[in-house]
Amino acid sequence: MQPVPVDKVQFCRACGKFATGIAVLTVRGPQGAPHGMTVNSFTSVSLTPPLVLVAVDHKTRVLGYMRASDFFGINILAEDQQHLSEHFARSGQDRFSNVSWSPGKTGAPLIPGVLAYVECGLRQMVEAGDHTLFIGEVLQASWREGQPLLYFNSRYKHLR
Repeated sequence: MQPVPVDKVQFCRACGKFATGIAVLTVRGPQGAPHGMTVNSFTSVSLTPPLVLVAVDHKTRVLGYMRASDFFGINILAEDQQHLSEHFARSGQDRFSNVSWSPGKTGAPLIPGVLAYVECGLRQMVEAGDHTLFIGEVLQASWREGQPLLYFNSRYKHLR
């Protein structure tokens, strides 16, 4: 008997039971403008070399900038930064409007006050269904003390 793939609703509900952190993926366009989007599909892959992975939906505008850039940033949000998550999740707007940022050592846009950030050099792109997986080697990293912004069961959560 051939297994039948699970339907999209069941798959999303099951995945929603896995708590994730929230981050903002950032990249510079060819003219130097910053671009970004909220992601929760981010994970470490390897310690030697230090590699991370982020998945980007084929429908997002950021995808083209990611494919064209050698560097990107991951800005990991703190529990009091839900507004940044919501802002960078909205489509049809300049997501960096009214958001402070500065270029990191690689030029990747970094958002001040985040819980942590990593700057990455793009090492590999993998097409996977309706997403492209970007694997980056971590070239710079910084963090501060604090609690993360979490997402679980389709809602923002906080550690207690």
